[in-house]
Amino acid sequence: MMNGVKKQADESILVCVYYGLNGERLIRRGHKLASLLNCPLYILTVDSKPLDNFDAEKSGYIERWTELANELGVEEFIIRDNEKRPIQKVIAEVAREYNISQIIVGQSAQSRWEEITKGSFLNVLLKEIPFADFHIVAVSRPTEDEGIDMYEKGVRAFIVSEGEQYKIVFTCPKSRFIEGIFFKEIGTDFDNGIFRFSYNNKMHELKIEEDFVLNPEKIPDEYKHYLV
Repeated sequence: MMNGVKKQADESILVCVYYGLNGERLIRRGHKLASLLNCPLYILTVDSKPLDNFDAEKSGYIERWTELANELGVEEFIIRDNEKRPIQKVIAEVAREYNISQIIVGQSAQSRWEEITKGSFLNVLLKEIPFADFHIVAVSRPTEDEGIDMYEKGVRAFIVSEGEQYKIVFTCPKSRFIEGIFFKEIGTDFDNGIFRFSYNNKMHELKIEEDFVLNPEKIPDEYKHYLV
């Protein structure tokens, strides 16, 4: 789906879509970023079923994403169907094949791509694709009329107690800490974003504004006692 416009070769963007209404919004966000950088844009969807076995709803999304890719001049809409390998292996393979430098993935309660933001899977993904910047796009549910916020590549970080508050730091502290992954909001000079960590096999999310935790009630009591 080449659009005939010469683009920069040093950057290329891959948008990963799986299912649902948010796919179109992710594609449009990727297109906006690709336009700003004047670079190629690719779309990837992965499914364990063969394309011929997609249900009517999934087939409808594929059709709409194909139309949108043509409309926006996307370089290629890549469909990896009947895929039995782990998602991160497929994404890594495509990223290498197409020389991808930035990858956009949606995080939604109704999307399988949400797995990418969870614990060890994220670590595996970052190790699989160390050559690309990974952006997690927080997407509102279809029933909500909210926008999308984009976050930078997740980095290792720590939460420590400071007085009666909790603060994020990026070097391993000598005091007690909670270890997790921090996603900084793009376009901010401060450490604003979200911090995710695993506890009792469950992912927890804290909102960070200018280094400090905005929702300390989300920290498990056991951790609060531990950090004191």
